[in-house]
Amino acid sequence: MQYRGRSDLDARDTLAAIEDGVRQRRQIEVDEIFLVLRWCDLHSSDPAQEPGPRPPGSDRLDAIGGDGTPGVRELALCELAVARQIHSRSARALAGGALDLRHRLPRVFERVVALDADLWLARRVASMTRDVAFESMHLIDDAVSAAIGSQAPSRVIELVEAKKIEVDRTAHEERLAAERKRRYVGVSRRDGTGLRHVIARVTEGDARSVNAMVETIADLIADEPDCAGMSRDELRATAFGWLARPLDLLVLLAKHDQVPDAAALLEQLERLDLTQLRPRAVVYVHVHQAALAGMPGVARVEDLGPQLLSQLADLLGHDHIRLTPVIDLSDQVSVSCYEHPEAIKERIHLLRPGDQFPHASSMSRRLDLDHPVPYSPHGPPDQTSTRTSQPLGRTNHRAKTHLGHRATPLPTGEVVWRTRHGLCRIVDSAGTHLLDPTEADALTGDNPVDRSLARLVHRHRTGQLDTEVEMQRMSDDDAASDPSPGDGHVDHAD
Repeated sequence: MQYRGRSDLDARDTLAAIEDGVRQRRQIEVDEIFLVLRWCDLHSSDPAQEPGPRPPGSDRLDAIGGDGTPGVRELALCELAVARQIHSRSARALAGGALDLRHRLPRVFERVVALDADLWLARRVASMTRDVAFESMHLIDDAVSAAIGSQAPSRVIELVEAKKIEVDRTAHEERLAAERKRRYVGVSRRDGTGLRHVIARVTEGDARSVNAMVETIADLIADEPDCAGMSRDELRATAFGWLARPLDLLVLLAKHDQVPDAAALLEQLERLDLTQLRPRAVVYVHVHQAALAGMPGVARVEDLGPQLLSQLADLLGHDHIRLTPVIDLSDQVSVSCYEHPEAIKERIHLLRPGDQFPHASSMSRRLDLDHPVPYSPHGPPDQTSTRTSQPLGRTNHRAKTHLGHRATPLPTGEVVWRTRHGLCRIVDSAGTHLLDPTEADALTGDNPVDRSLARLVHRHRTGQLDTEVEMQRMSDDDAASDPSPGDGHVDHAD
């Protein structure tokens, strides 16, 4: 039943439509999870048992679910990710959860299939119990299947935690010891305002000590001019930053008589040049030259994203900044060897900062560098180039190399991808976009007019083109470029 734009529904009919929508959503998710399971079944054979040589990085059968689930070919998950339009790690988690439900939590899965429970909660249960032995899973399955769909999600999660302790107390004690080894301090992704969360997993004692020190610092800086008008939360957040500057913090504590012999210590500290002891950091900032000339502008900071120019000094906490030379990315650099020199690696990252596999999300500098057109030691010179080479995550690189996914670079910088089962995508500076095979053939064909028209249609559809001038520019690019390179079939992993 369709309800979109229905302004004639009364309260009762509106609630009925909402309930109907819940069942429709659950049914779609169930249908999708069965398709994911089918994909896993189609790729459950062990490639190591197949005849023929196995070069390094070849596909392998991987245990992506818990004890008792069948393995899945690792590189097949990359193509599943393309179809689902998600990262390959997300596809791995999706497939692993589906296998756990089918093989380890069959009664819970029955509730999901009957549309009595949400799939996301069942997948959460599967993830929480992945380390439980298969022979104990029926106890958890029985308990959770009786609660899921009728109890609140938080209660279901508490039930799972309790059952995990109940089924194997020794294993629980081992998990507690293992969890202590997983203590860490990390930072979240930045939000739209340039702020981040600091996330710490520490012992109770350390957490209390850090909190007490933050409270002390907040009290000491409350009367500082820079902190005037700050709320208590703002003061605590500012105080937390002082923990990263222990020498400055020591001066602050000495000024407020918070350490023994504070006066003598402060006198000695004031004689020292502490600027040389500041932590050093390398920050990659990209700005337009107009911004350097004083025009209003936005900088892009690697791993942080867009920043106002006024925020850059706050980023490091001081103004002792050393600039490195600007790289002119309009210069095309190439070499006649297989390896990528550091100068080319840097340019490739700046031109294409991130994994270029369809729907990938990694922006790391620690990615493989791939030759979309396979490198040939007997081929033409300058095959390793900033114009064609692309960053790929290791698993995605292996999938391209060993499964025959084809990547065709276009003269204007985009790359057209074809998976071995016929999915087509184009990756450009705006992300990943769907293509049908006809569009892919036109974009990579020999006819420059067809290429320009196909690219015009693609850029207009994705909101990247709205002028006839751009069409003329693309035609000029095609006319001036080398003949479009052929599709790459197999490339050795770098």
